[in-house]
Amino acid sequence: MSRRGERPTPETLATLPVAVDAMGGDKAPGEIVEGARRAADQHGIGIVLVGPPDQVGDTQGLELVACTEVIGMDEDPAGGVRRKKDSSLVRAAELVRDGKACAMVSAGNTGATMAAALLRMGRLPGVVRPCIATPLPRLGRTPAVLVDAGANAECTAAMLVQFAQMAAAYVSARFDTASPTVGLLSIGEEPTKGTPLVKETHGLLVEAAGHGFEFVGNLEGRDLLPSPTDVIVTDGFTGNVTLKSLEGSLRFLFDTMLAIFGTDDATRDAAQVLLPHLLPLAAEFEPENTGGAMLLGTDGVCVISHGSSNATAMMNAVLVAHECATRGLADHVAAAVRPAQSD
Repeated sequence: MSRRGERPTPETLATLPVAVDAMGGDKAPGEIVEGARRAADQHGIGIVLVGPPDQVGDTQGLELVACTEVIGMDEDPAGGVRRKKDSSLVRAAELVRDGKACAMVSAGNTGATMAAALLRMGRLPGVVRPCIATPLPRLGRTPAVLVDAGANAECTAAMLVQFAQMAAAYVSARFDTASPTVGLLSIGEEPTKGTPLVKETHGLLVEAAGHGFEFVGNLEGRDLLPSPTDVIVTDGFTGNVTLKSLEGSLRFLFDTMLAIFGTDDATRDAAQVLLPHLLPLAAEFEPENTGGAMLLGTDGVCVISHGSSNATAMMNAVLVAHECATRGLADHVAAAVRPAQSD
């Protein structure tokens, strides 16, 4: 059930801490607490950790909201949230719901994070399904956003249009992009290419264009880096496979280059010249620097970080969460969805 009428204004949200699931992720709690501490020290962001005191250990002076349970990475998401009502994920979502935190961040079980946010915060009016928006780097420009990156394996055309609306609102709110451009992931540029779902979605996006975004047509997989559009829309199954394929390919490329640079004196000399130029590029493609993915459609801000998040990744996730909360992201998304609901 939506609690929009009770949510604080952006001005009030700026005074509230970010709730961090201290037990989420492969490197919890140490790296998670360290990242939260850096966000507090280096950027002045209020933090409240959530987790069992005996498992969190040293909080480095940060406030801790105690709970007694943790939802594991391999647990059933919905079942874990329903059974473990005193888990760190559930309590973090409740802090946002109750106006005690401006946003929540977790590097834990992705499905459970989504379920906790949805069941405790509720969904925004008119939203059929929340979706995951993941940033894709564009060198020298603001990132593009891939949506849905894994929340909904099976989708309808109407859902994909709504994903486009929510992602466009996210891009506008976070990056100050006026009338973001949207592309639909397909197997060809022509409107007649793709699955029945893609072709139906194409027609609906043509009709919806001009209400908060501009639709430029279909994109192919080769167009993703860098994306010519601000938003790339697809179903969650395709989006997640696409995202993992990009991550694996980039990792292979950079690992191969580093291995070549150490093969002999000539390549080591070349490395001295090339690495100062390549390392900044590699940093832009490093997931830990993106700040995590945004869950769109819930009545509050929720950032989902990679399961292997280190302290740097967690610090950046907290920054993104705080920025989006204080920019009134939920209000922007709600406003984008309402016209579609009334059409």
